[in-house]
Amino acid sequence: MLQLHDVTKLYGSGAAQVRALDGVSLSVDAGSLVAVMGPSGSGKSTLLTIAGSLEEPTSGDVVVGGSPLASMSVDERARLRRRSIGFVFQDFNLLPGLTAAENVALPLELDGTRPRAARQMAIEALEGLGLDTEADRFPDQLSGGERQRVAIARAVVGDRRLLLADEPSGALDSANGEAVMRLVLAACRRGVAAVVVTHDAQLASWADRVVFIRDGRIVDGTVPPPSPEALLQAAPEP
Repeated sequence: MLQLHDVTKLYGSGAAQVRALDGVSLSVDAGSLVAVMGPSGSGKSTLLTIAGSLEEPTSGDVVVGGSPLASMSVDERARLRRRSIGFVFQDFNLLPGLTAAENVALPLELDGTRPRAARQMAIEALEGLGLDTEADRFPDQLSGGERQRVAIARAVVGDRRLLLADEPSGALDSANGEAVMRLVLAACRRGVAAVVVTHDAQLASWADRVVFIRDGRIVDGTVPPPSPEALLQAAPEP
């Protein structure tokens, strides 16, 4: 679903030039969850913005759903983001003047879905995340965990095939952080490909694969145990 081939991203010029990504290659299949870990400033967020077509690489190729982004016009990339790519941010990015259902329905309406149909799809997405009773509440009437679930519903509503999440549990306590990762994993089981940036090794253990990035380069990768529970089962008796 997502392929990055030898992607490099430079900012600035001359002596002030910064190499945010340096020859990064990454492939994410439909239905799989890849966690990206690394120190602050290592290029994790830049990787997500380029994968989601919010930025263009300085060099290299990005392919989403079999379509090279470099061959798309600005309008075609915007259409791809609305229809196929969902973004989840640490600070939720919900519009305060819209209800939970309206926030989820907004990208559908922007893509031409009729308001009634968009609302029905939004309600169904919220119900799937246990938020059917909160659909008509505004963001400031919801808890942090509820707002993040609304953001995830907005990211996966419709026919989204790629989910990109930047520290989605960073503003949450451990219980809500784990719940968010379960929701991302549930989306993957429906066929969505997901890339999640996280600093929490325990949450990363939910992923099918963990990739480590440093100074703009992927330096290592690992396949975690089948589930976090497997870590407990494998632990020696005290």
